[in-house]
Amino acid sequence: MALSFKDNPFAKKKASAPEMAPEMTPAAEGKQAPVRGGPKPGVAEFIAGETRDFKVALKPYLPNDMVGGSLPHIPGTEDEAVWNAASQACSTEKVHYCYSIDQGRLWYLACPSSALASNPDSWCPLAAALPGNSEYWDRQTVYIYEQEGTAAALRWDPETGRMQVFLGAARTLLPRIQSMDANFVTVNPEVAQMVPWRNRALRSEMLSRGAARSLLYFGLLLNVIIVSVLAFSYISINFVKRDLDTVRRQTEDASMKLMMSAANALQSDAIKHMVRIQDLLDTLGTVDGTLVRYEVKGGKVEWEALVPPSFQGGVGSIKGQVQPGMEKDGRVRIKGTN
Repeated sequence: MALSFKDNPFAKKKASAPEMAPEMTPAAEGKQAPVRGGPKPGVAEFIAGETRDFKVALKPYLPNDMVGGSLPHIPGTEDEAVWNAASQACSTEKVHYCYSIDQGRLWYLACPSSALASNPDSWCPLAAALPGNSEYWDRQTVYIYEQEGTAAALRWDPETGRMQVFLGAARTLLPRIQSMDANFVTVNPEVAQMVPWRNRALRSEMLSRGAARSLLYFGLLLNVIIVSVLAFSYISINFVKRDLDTVRRQTEDASMKLMMSAANALQSDAIKHMVRIQDLLDTLGTVDGTLVRYEVKGGKVEWEALVPPSFQGGVGSIKGQVQPGMEKDGRVRIKGTN
């Protein structure tokens, strides 16, 4: 004997007014009140600058045209796989879909986007009964949701294990569901965790807006950096000009010091000693003498010369002390200090 979903002890109480559930009531001053388990804006919404426009309070709504199924789960390709299957099932690429992952498979519900024309900011409570979601118990249970004379049921075929979605008028669908030998659970949208619809085209457009916004801000930031660099360069050039003036003055001072040093060098004793050496050489040349040493130590001059013995007493300006001994060539060595 079939168990009625009204008498099922596991059945959950349906919301009396799902359109205005307490968790979905908008807050004062036009702001959205936080919804328990509701969707939250992600990184894409933040980049696109649409966090304020993100719809948090979604209304439960049962589309008139909905399909469901399961696919093998390949990590990283969930959206692509579900969108491709939903597009083929709905015969259009413009589809809204939602899915869950459980036991290595993707379980999804989908409907044409046109089915949500009058309820764009909505979600399907039946999605909360997908495996892995908040209202799911087991595959032996039939999950039911009814709204405004339309009912939908989600069950698994006990023979094939395939997920089946029943959708139709409540007066014809509910008796058919009651005839099944299974447990029944009525999904309550007030306590179920919200599962929002996904739309690939809308997601792509939002990412495009986010990319354009990022490029705009990046361009503005780049322009600010360029202007800052130009301003820094202009200020640096002004300071460099002042530094060049200082360097020029320092160079002129150094040049003056070098010229004074050169003048002092020209006024040193080197010229005097060179004149004295030349005088000694000239005088010694007249008497067949030879200058063998001329040395300056501590400002004192010492020189030695070889002269014939007849001139050992000196000749002209050459006056020196005769050193003992005789040189091999027969000349004598005299030593002078002037």
